[in-house]
Amino acid sequence: MLVPDPKTLRQLLTRYATLQIAQAERPSPVAARELEDITYTLCVMTGTTGVREAVTRADALLVRGRTVADGRTADPDGENGRCLTV
Repeated sequence: MLVPDPKTLRQLLTRYATLQIAQAERPSPVAARELEDITYTLCVMTGTTGVREAVTRADALLVRGRTVADGRTADPDGENGRCLTV
């Protein structure tokens, strides 16, 4: 599976949250359309079909990426994405 860029995921999650708040405070057709676009993009990037699952998967990917970057084991095999072939 392709792994989305963490920076892009963070930007999408931030924009999604901002638009959710904006729509709750003052609904607008422009914001609603952008929210639909962001929702679709999040679902595509995370390989999911619903926004809740997409946000959950995006969060998990970001945590996994942060854990690997810190040098801690993020995968159950303890390989940190390293190839074992020589």
